Formats: sequence, structure tokens, C-alpha cells
Amino acid sequence: MQTLTLVCLGAVLAPLVGAVAAGLGGRLIGRTGAHVVTILGVAVSFALSCYAFALLMSAKAAGGEYVLNTDLYTWLQSGALKVSIGFLIDELTVTMMLVVTFVSLMVHIYTIGYMHDDPGYQRFFSYISLFTFAMLMLVTANNFLQLFFGWEGVGLVSYLLIGFWYQKDTAIFANLKAFLVNRVGDLGMILGIAAVLALVGSLDFDAVFAKAPQLVGETLQILPGREWSALTVVCVLLFIGAMAKSAQVPLHVWLPDSMEGPTPISALIHAATMVTAGIFLVARMSPLFELSETALNFVLFIGAVTALFMGLLGLVQTDIKRVVAYSTLSQLGYMTVALGVSAYSAAIFHLGTHAFFKALLFLAAGSVIIGLHHEQDMRKMGGLWKHMPITALTAWIGTLALVGFPGFAGFFSKDAIIEAAAASSLPAAGFAHFAVLAGVFVTSLYSFRLLFLVFHGRSRVDHHAAEHLHESPAVVTGPLLLLAVPSVLIGAPLIAPMLFGDYFGSALHVLPQHATLLELGEHFHGALSFALHGFMTPPFWLMLAGAGTAAVFYLLRPQWPATVRHRFSLVHHIFERKYYFDDVNQTVFAGGLRGIGSLLWRVGDVALIDGLAVNGTARTVGRLAAALRRIQTGYLYHYAFAMIIGLAALLGMIWYVSF
Repeated sequence: MQTLTLVCLGAVLAPLVGAVAAGLGGRLIGRTGAHVVTILGVAVSFALSCYAFALLMSAKAAGGEYVLNTDLYTWLQSGALKVSIGFLIDELTVTMMLVVTFVSLMVHIYTIGYMHDDPGYQRFFSYISLFTFAMLMLVTANNFLQLFFGWEGVGLVSYLLIGFWYQKDTAIFANLKAFLVNRVGDLGMILGIAAVLALVGSLDFDAVFAKAPQLVGETLQILPGREWSALTVVCVLLFIGAMAKSAQVPLHVWLPDSMEGPTPISALIHAATMVTAGIFLVARMSPLFELSETALNFVLFIGAVTALFMGLLGLVQTDIKRVVAYSTLSQLGYMTVALGVSAYSAAIFHLGTHAFFKALLFLAAGSVIIGLHHEQDMRKMGGLWKHMPITALTAWIGTLALVGFPGFAGFFSKDAIIEAAAASSLPAAGFAHFAVLAGVFVTSLYSFRLLFLVFHGRSRVDHHAAEHLHESPAVVTGPLLLLAVPSVLIGAPLIAPMLFGDYFGSALHVLPQHATLLELGEHFHGALSFALHGFMTPPFWLMLAGAGTAAVFYLLRPQWPATVRHRFSLVHHIFERKYYFDDVNQTVFAGGLRGIGSLLWRVGDVALIDGLAVNGTARTVGRLAAALRRIQTGYLYHYAFAMIIGLAALLGMIWYVSF
């Protein structure tokens, strides 16, 4: 186990070394040195993650101890409370490490081409490498404090990356929005961690999970006279943190605006790092969530609403990156639904497959943006497959994986989630099953709409852009091809061990009454049979219906979308206004907080502090001095008279005190 500890330590620290070297190296290492050292750091991290995975799997196959839970050093000790920095390395951890480091490596390589002419080239490489380090700290944590450190780390670096082009007002607005919305979620998470500490007296995962069954009957009195289940309170508070980080309704408003950052960070945030942190958190906390059906229903309902209603918004977007962003919101909803029905392995499985095909789609969108000289409006594209065949091919592969075409990676994980929702007995499961089924049609419609508007049909490209239109360089298309391979192949070999085998071991905890994948496993006869059966299920026909609708509207009858927009103008307006979530956020919450701040400034700062305390004191002293100045007449008899009066007053006071 000492070898595994050193391997994981190297995997976590390698991106940090690269980030520091690129960020502080400056002219010493130059632009080339910046991308070499950061790519090397992430490559080392990926290689060590693969080695850690191999060590864990070989130990597991031999029947030995295959979970590493070790403290590296004690950071704080106060009485019985001990807070350490350490690792919890199990199947869940190494899976996340592999996904994070591989996608990050592809993004690092891709960035060489995408950010080639940017003056902040070295700074960007430093940021994305630091982002990878923070995410690895999060997924390897064995206690709540270290997890929160990584949690805040990815939040901080995402703020820097979303606002990377700080000359743009929209980028500054977007990164502030992301930062503040995530602070709302972080407040819930901090309260949840505080509740855990109060109930258990420890922040170590092992100690908390061991004592969790004893907390089933415990209650907390949040409001006078009202008792709440302690576990439900803890789980809901922790999930509020996950809602903000994984962009669940209503704390999702930051994620579409995060498209203001460069495309590589859009891929990194939306594919394998920041937005998946919330999914990982709930999966890691499965021993707690399993003991509260109220919390599971809450998770399930929020996920179902996000999966369906955020997908609908992708139908009206014209920015190529925003379509993919709303796709991310919808797919995160699918993962959250899986968590809510206790199909934690399906959620992590979909997290992994989604990381590959969503990174692929974002990077393909970035390739299109490069080719069109940073044009992002899909209405000004069309027919690009002739000029950018590799980008078009990989975009098709990513789309087929996203919509769940049988055989592609996304099919295996997505269909498992739909089946798990159907098998669940929770009260919210009926609505969730409808939402994820309807979401299949919606996902297919907006995904093929993007493909047809961008790569097919007549060209609407600007004349000057069309003259220089060509395929992106190899440093851009290489990562696309490498991401396309797992987008096609990774689902089939992993479905059996991840969903129906003992791959996750004790890392995920599911009670027998919540084992929604058990019935599906009884009818599972291999990946090939599962894929062939997929051609006869409702999700496949809904996917075809979405693709067919997109083909009719955007290839055969391109005038129909305008007619539909006119006839259903109210619905279209609601979709364009994003259900008014942004307006409420901006007017009520942001505007309300600004109003409260302005009131406190006028009353507290201007009136009380400046007006009364500071300036008021000065005015009082000035008036007193002016009054005293009047008795300074210069006549000796005036001063003698004042002395006599003072002496009489003093004698009077002495007499009064004495008697």
C-alpha cells in the first residue's frame, strides 16, 4: 500500500508542479516551456492514475486489501477532533482520476492550437493545470475538510478561467455570476459539514459512515417546535452544495454564461471536472443518502426537472457552445436522477462516458470556431463537412453517443438510468421516468439540429470567412480523434462490471430495497444483447423521432422553424428568457442584495458612521470649541470670577459627598 500512496501522491502533485512552473516561470521557460511542462505534468498524472488503477485491480483480483485509506499528516488537532490530509483510494476514486486526467490531457494538447495567438497563453496553461490539481485533491480526499479544499479550489480556478478574457464585460459578468451562485451552494455544504461534525464529532469519511446507521432516529430542531431528521438535514444541505457545482435547477444559471471563457475550459468544466464534482459528492456520500428516502426524493425530483426543462432550452439557442452547454445541464440531470434512484454506479458510469463525448463535442465546436475566425452563431454556418471532414466526423460520433444510439458509449449508461428510474418505487420516480424519456426526444432534436445547421445544408458562411475555411491543424484534430475512440468503444466493455458486477465494491453503498439495477441485471445477457435490445425500446424510437424532426425542419423544410416560432411565440419567448430564472436571479437576488447593500451604505456608512460618528464628532468638538472660545475675553477679573465659581462648585461637591 505504500507504493499506491506514493503513486497517488505523484498523480495529485504533478499538475500542481506544472501549474507553478508555467505561472511563475515567466520569460524563463517561455510559451513553449509553459505548455510542455503542464502537458508533461498532466501526462505523468494520467500515467500514474493508470498505474494506481492497475495496482488496485490486481490486488482486488488476488482477493487482498484493495482500499487505501491513509493519512499523510495531521493538519489540526483540537481535543478529540483530528483533521488530517490523506487519501481514500478505492474504485470510485481511481475511476474519477482516470477520467479527469485523460480529458484534461486532451484539453491541454488541444489548447496549443486553440490559444496559439492569445497573449495570456502561459497564464491559461497554468490555470488549467491548477484546475486539474484541485479536482484530484477533491476526488482523493478521505475527509470533509480536504474535499472542501478541492471543492473551493475548482470554484476559484473556474472563476479565473471563465473571466480569462477580462477585457470583455460579459466575461467578467459571467465569472462573478459563477462565483456568487457557487457561494450559495457552498453555504449549504458548509452547514452540512458542520452538522456532520456536530452529530459525529469527526470529519473522516470512515468514522461518519460507520456511525450513520446510529443517526437514523436522531432529530434536529431547526425551527422552534419542529423536529427534522438529522440525516435528511445533512443530506439535503450537502446536496445543495452539489446543486450549485453540478448546475441543478435553480442553481444552474451560471453554467450557460460560463461559455464566455475560452472553449478548452468550457470542455474541461463541462466534461470531467467542476460540474461532475457534485455527482461524485453524492455518490461518495451514498452511505448517508441511502438512510434518508426524503433526501433521495429531493435529489430525484431536482434531477428530473433539470434533465427535461434545461434540455428544452437547447432548442432555441443559436450559439454553438450554448447548445452544448444546455446539453450538459440536461445530462447532469440524468446523472442526478440515477443518484436519486440509488443507481450510483449508473450515475458514475454516465459521468465517465459523458466526459468523453461531451469533451469531444466542445472541442469539435471549438474547431468550428477556429475555422470560422471565432464565429459562434450557427445561423452563419452550414455545409462545413466539405471543408472540415475530421471535425464533422468526430462531431457525429459525439452526437450519436450523446443521443444514446445503440452501441455507442452513451447508450449503455443512459438506457441504464432510464431503466433504473422505471424500476424505482420512490414517489418521485414516476415523474422522473417521464422526464428522462421525454428528454431523449429533446436531446436528439437539439443535437441533430446543431449537426444539420453547422455541417450540412446550404452554406451561410460569410464570404471572407469561406475563402480561408479549412480543417483545423493536427494539434486540434488529434485530441478529437482520441476522444472519439472511447466515445464509441468504452461503454460495451464496462457496462457488465460497473453496473451488474462488483467493480465498485464497497465504494458505493445501496440498501436492498433501493437496488433498482438488480432487476435490470437479471435480464442482462451481455453488452451485445443489451445493444440489440435497445433497437426495440421506446428511447430508440424517441431518438429517431427527434433526429427525423430535426432533418425535416433544418434540411428539408428550413422555413418551418420561423413559422413554428411565430405560431408559438409565447412558448418561444419563455424558452428564450430561460424560464425567467436569469431575470429573477438578476432582479430579485442580485438586485435585492445590491439594494440592501445600498441601504446599509446610506444608513450605516454615510448617516451613522460618517455623518454621526466621524463628522458628527468633529462638528460637536468644533461647536464646543466655538462656545469655549467666547469666554476667552482677556480680562483678568473675568478669569478671577470664573476661578471663584469653580472653587465654589468644587467645595460644594466635596460637602455633598461628605454628608
